[in-house]
Amino acid sequence: MTTSTTAVLAGRPVARVGYGAMQLPGRDRDAAIAVLRRAVEAGVNHIDTAHFYGPGEANALIREALHPYPDGLVLVSKVGAEHAPETEIGLALAQRPEQLRAGVEANLAQLGVEQIPVVNLRRTDAPPGVVAEGDQLVDLDDQLAELSALREEGKIGAIGLSAVSPDKLEQALPVGVACVQNAHSVLDRRAEPVLEICREHGIPWVPFFPLGSAFPAGSAFPGTSKVTDHPVVVGIAAALGATPAQVGLAWELAHYDNTLLIPGTADPAHLDANIASGEVRLSAEAQSELDALAG
Repeated sequence: MTTSTTAVLAGRPVARVGYGAMQLPGRDRDAAIAVLRRAVEAGVNHIDTAHFYGPGEANALIREALHPYPDGLVLVSKVGAEHAPETEIGLALAQRPEQLRAGVEANLAQLGVEQIPVVNLRRTDAPPGVVAEGDQLVDLDDQLAELSALREEGKIGAIGLSAVSPDKLEQALPVGVACVQNAHSVLDRRAEPVLEICREHGIPWVPFFPLGSAFPAGSAFPGTSKVTDHPVVVGIAAALGATPAQVGLAWELAHYDNTLLIPGTADPAHLDANIASGEVRLSAEAQSELDALAG
C-alpha cells in the first residue's frame, strides 16, 4: 500500500513523519541539540512540544538548536497542563482560560517567537490521563473562546485538540480544528470514533502512543500492549526487512492519509529509523493482518 510522504497542517505542507520533543528533557544537552538539528536536516518540519516538558527545557532546547527557525518549520505546542513535580507523572491540569493564556505566553517566551503556528488544547475527555475535578472542570466553549481570542491577537495561528471525545470534537468544529491528538495504535483503537470525524472533515490526525504507552498500568497514563512485541507485527517486520516499530508507524500512516506522526527519541539511530518508517510500504495482505489486530 502506498502512502503520501506529506500532508497539510494549518495550511502548511509538512512531512508526515515529524518529531516529538517530550523525551528530550533530562537528556544530555549536546546530544539533544544534535538530534533536533539532525531531524530538520533530514526533512522533518513538524516539531511537537509543550511548555510543561521539563518544564521549559524542551522549548529551550528547540530554541537553542534551531533558532532562527528555518522557513517551513511548523512548531506545535500544547496547553492545558503545567509542571507539578510533586505528582506521580510530574504534571497537573491547567484548564482554566487564564491558565491556557499563561501557557501560550510561556511557550512564546521560551521558543522566542511572536506566534506559535498551532496550539493544542489538552482536554480530559478521553483516556489516558489525569481526570479533571473541581475548578479544572471547565466548559469547552469557554476554553475555545480564550484560544480564539489568542488567535485573533496573532499569538497562535491555529487551534488543535488533544485527548478529546467525539462529542467535544463535534462541538469544537465551528471554531476550526487544525489537528487532533489522541492515543491510538494498531492495538488500541478506542479513539476510532474521533478519527472517523477527522476523516469526515479532513482534519489531520496526530496519534500519541502509536507503539503503546511505556507508563505502568497503574499510572495516570496506563500502559497499553506494546506494538513492537506483537507476533504479527514482528513477523511482518521480518518479512519486510523493517523493524517492528517501523511497521507500527507505517500502519498508522496507511490507516488515514492525513495522519501525522511525532515519534520522539534522543537517539540518532532511532531518529533515522523513525523517519524511514515513512518509506515502509505494507502489502494489502500485511495491511489486512494488522487491521485485524484491533483491540
